[in-house]
Amino acid sequence: KKNKGFTLIELMLVVAIIGILAAIAIPNFLKYQCKAKQSEAKAQLGAIRTNQEAYYGEYDTYSNELDKIGFTLKGSTRYFYSMVSADESAFEAKAEASFNSAPDVWTINQNSELINVSSACT
Repeated sequence: KKNKGFTLIELMLVVAIIGILAAIAIPNFLKYQCKAKQSEAKAQLGAIRTNQEAYYGEYDTYSNELDKIGFTLKGSTRYFYSMVSADESAFEAKAEASFNSAPDVWTINQNSELINVSSACT
């Protein structure tokens, strides 16, 4: 009578293959997850720019205060948003966060130049 089942070597081989696949997939997954988190900063900085342009249209200057331009955050956010500078001709807003103990910093200005100053996704 023949016994049916898996040998220990077959099981070890399957575990080794799963380990190799995980070693390849997990870093890629973490990178894509980080990039997905960055989409929040891009969207919110775009909203700040839109609000700044509306404020500029009414007052002929940009504001240093996010509340004055009508920018409010809803729900929980991963980034901290602030105005770096603003005057009658230019502004710069910044979004800052930390992922995997690495800083992630984005800025936007009056020309819609969205810049990743420091990326946590590398």
